[in-house]
Amino acid sequence: MPVKFAKYRTQVRARRSELPGYEHSGKLSRGHGITVKDIHDECGVFGIYGHPDAATISYLGLHALQHRGQESAGIATSDGQELKVYRQMGLVADVFNADVLKTLTGSAAIGHVRYSTAGSSTLLNAQPMKCIYSGGSIALAHNGNLTNFASLRHQLLARGHLFQSSSDSEILLQLVAAHYAPTLGDRVAAMMTQARGAYSLVILTADQMLAVRDPHGFRPLVLGRLEGAPVVASETTSLGLIGATYEREIEPGEIFIAGPNGETSCSPIKAPRLARCVFEQIYFARPDSVVFGRQVNTLRTEFGRQLAREQPVQNADVVIPVPDSGTPAAIGFAEQLNIPFAMGLIRSHYVGRTFIEPEQRIRHFGVKLKLAPVAEVIKDRVVVVVDDSIVRGTTSQKIMDMVRSRGAREVHLRISSPPTRWPCYYGIDTPSRKELIAARIESLADIAQELTADSVGYLSVEGMHQVVSGGGGDGYCDACFTGRYPVSIEDQYAPRGDKTDTV
Repeated sequence: MPVKFAKYRTQVRARRSELPGYEHSGKLSRGHGITVKDIHDECGVFGIYGHPDAATISYLGLHALQHRGQESAGIATSDGQELKVYRQMGLVADVFNADVLKTLTGSAAIGHVRYSTAGSSTLLNAQPMKCIYSGGSIALAHNGNLTNFASLRHQLLARGHLFQSSSDSEILLQLVAAHYAPTLGDRVAAMMTQARGAYSLVILTADQMLAVRDPHGFRPLVLGRLEGAPVVASETTSLGLIGATYEREIEPGEIFIAGPNGETSCSPIKAPRLARCVFEQIYFARPDSVVFGRQVNTLRTEFGRQLAREQPVQNADVVIPVPDSGTPAAIGFAEQLNIPFAMGLIRSHYVGRTFIEPEQRIRHFGVKLKLAPVAEVIKDRVVVVVDDSIVRGTTSQKIMDMVRSRGAREVHLRISSPPTRWPCYYGIDTPSRKELIAARIESLADIAQELTADSVGYLSVEGMHQVVSGGGGDGYCDACFTGRYPVSIEDQYAPRGDKTDTV
């Protein structure tokens, strides 16, 4: 929802001052009508065209993407004449039941699971979003984050457009609807000339489904086939669950169209460089996914191997992961150094993001509700704890204390990614720099002291790129580690018209 101008200005300047080489200039233009807040997490999109069970298949596809968004879920369907949309706050299994799915008739559908990226966590920001334009009804689901949404929204408001949400996804929908072009594909191509940043989209009209990926390819989007029907999804996990075959990625800058006359594809925009998000492979994607052409579990295991080469613990007795995302890297770390691997932390699968901590005096139980140490694995041993990343460090500190409380002689923390020092503006959960422990504290010894670990070691940026691409980092975005932003972020957290350095 909109915030007061003074508060908006303060938040903009605070985030703006974190950018490399920042010098404040210019004034903030009133009238943007958006809320600036910390970016949260990813989203997942799904689409299928020409299948009699489109809604049910979409429901299953979204189940396989639940890890990408747990705030809201929605499905839009088309029966060739009319679009129907159902979306609610909550998990996929809570939002949809058999009665709801029966109302979503038609042989084409798109779906969405959401964490808030730009825009607050409310039903108005849930997706798919729908509007009516000169060509009929259109619905859109979006994974990513626009970096120029403030100026685009300002331009659309000045032209008389009305907005029902604070999400940048609605801007994409409005841009497609507002363009005058002979075909929907032409409208989408025109939108792509204006939108900057990260977007993987599925779009549905009465008779067409489109899949669109930004020219830099920040977010994954794959194409598969189920009983002859084209299927698109954020990850291959969806294809596996519904029994679809994998065909290929939707290419960066591509518009894929399925309609009554068959399938077509075009790539109207080329980017000077690819900027695939390396954090997808470090954390966000499910380990059984293939992302950017690579098996995620294999990469994460190799991250652990490379971490062991760079940051070994020679006297260690046991390697334990922070489950679940740290498990493949811990296996690789243990194998590389020939150290026993064990599940020394057991994760509860019954604690979600909605857990309410009503009293300050019991808030410290939060981590204990999610993780429980196994004393017989830890007691009297030198323990290496492997995790995928550290953000603020508060959870890592509690884990270190938890392991020590079970009698560990030493506790060494190893992280299978580089230090997170910069906020992400392309749709990943990173708070402001002042909250990032690796931005506040440069020395590894000082970080270890704050986390109460005997030592802390990170994977190097060079080692990370060696694993994902053979070195050099070509084709990947690593801005959260290096501060090198591949696409201008001049508008999203900045006064309109200011410029920032990019690579």
